[in-house]
Order: sequence, then C-alpha cells, then structure tokens
Amino acid sequence: MSKVAIVTDSTAYIPKSLIGDLPITVLPQTLVWGNETFKDGVDIQPIEFYKRLEKATIMPSTSQVSPAEFEKAFRELLDQGYEVLAITISSLVSGTMDSAIHAKAALEGKPIELVDSRTTCMAMGFQVLAAAKEAARGASLAECKAVGEAARERAGVVFSVETLEFLHRGGRIGGGTRFMATALNIKPIMELTGGKIEGIEKVRTRRKAKARLVELVGVRTGGQKPLRISILQANVREEAEALLQEVENTYHVVEGTVTDVSPVIGTHAGPGTIGICWMVED
Repeated sequence: MSKVAIVTDSTAYIPKSLIGDLPITVLPQTLVWGNETFKDGVDIQPIEFYKRLEKATIMPSTSQVSPAEFEKAFRELLDQGYEVLAITISSLVSGTMDSAIHAKAALEGKPIELVDSRTTCMAMGFQVLAAAKEAARGASLAECKAVGEAARERAGVVFSVETLEFLHRGGRIGGGTRFMATALNIKPIMELTGGKIEGIEKVRTRRKAKARLVELVGVRTGGQKPLRISILQANVREEAEALLQEVENTYHVVEGTVTDVSPVIGTHAGPGTIGICWMVED
C-alpha cells in the first residue's frame, strides 16, 4: 500500500483543527517588511500583522516558497517513505507552482505529482483536505491527485475588501479608482475564477456586500447541494461568525468554519476583507 503526503503553502491557512493527523505539510510563504523577513503564519500571526498593517508607513512585500524549500520538503517526505502530492496557490497569482515544478525536476523520477489549485485561501484548503483524507484511507498517489483535481472543480471563493487602499498601495489599482470608491463607499465584490482575481460587481455599503456574497454562493453552487463553507476574514472575526451563521441558515452546510486571511494574502487585500469559500460535497 502506498503512503501519500500532501504539501501545500500557507495561503490556504487551513485551521489546525481540520488538519488533525492528516498527512499535510504546509510550507510558509515569505513576508518582507523593510529590513525584516517573516515566515507567513510562523514568525508573524494574523492579529499582529493586521494591527501593524493599519499603521504601516512602509508596505510589506511578499515572496513565494522557493524551489529549494520545496525540494527540501519533498526529499524529507520521500526519505520517510511517502509519495508526494503538492497543491499550491493559483499559478496565475503567484510563482509558487513554478517553484514546485523546479523542485520536482530536481528530483526527476521520484513519485511527485503537482496540482495547481487555481485559487487560494480555503478554496484551496478544501482541495488539500479532500486529497489528504483520501491519502489517510490508503489511496494511491494517482487517486489522491484525481480527488484533489475533482475537488478543485467544486470549490470557489467570493470576497469583498473593506477598502481599496491596500490594493492601491500594492500597485494593483490607480489612485483615482481608490479615491472614487472611497468617496462613494463602494465595496467591490471579487472572485477568484479561472485562476485569476476578477472584480465582478460593485455595491454600496458593507451590509449589502455581505448579503451579495451570500447570494453568490447559491448562484455558483445551485443552492440546494450540501456545502463545506469557510468564512475568510482579515481581523473581523465577529462579523465573520455572524456571516457564517447566515450562510448556515440559508444553505445546507455540512461543515462551517471561520478562517484567517494569511498575512501574505492580507498584504494586498487589507484589514476588513471578508469572503466565503465553499466546496460542494461530492
């Protein structure tokens, strides 16, 4: 019987309570803040990060897991008798998959497979968990990969940022767009679709934004199917817990959690970001 381990990156921010004893290895992304370097979720935690970000005059930048870090993790798992499946943040928003590809090439001939999640946060985390549960049952590497890829087609995420200031600081939007959105109290609704972040709607007020996020879950999933749900939140846990309750009252939710937006993702989204990740049950 094969023994399979799943490797992923920290942008999934999977709650430890869900990982349990599953064969999951999480490689931290890197946050660079002035002269300081932090490992995402290891050297800096979300609460500390968002407090610091709100007052920062120097913006942090981010760096993907390096090929050397992937290779080290792969070698260690292979030495323990595991075959390896790596599931990473979308290759269209990060170079993390490229790093994994280089690491696999350096270990040519070894039992390593890669899956581009085409997303991040718990929309990726659900894929990782699905594959890891299959691995824990003794499935082969090919079977675990197939489960991860199938989960990818049933997972998604929609979200809204509190302010466009951090997208502006990070060079993602222009100053005029940021100013007009702030002046009009516009809350953009965004989705990670086709591997890319797309702006899909603009609404006024945060209350309307959250209501629209709930509606979009039904639009994307058909509304009647059992769902695994995770509310992603950047330093707005009470709001997130209330939003989870609303989703659970609206849809058939078999598992619901509230998860943090990792510091690396939060660098671009900013404090106050809130969203809904889902995976439709097979």
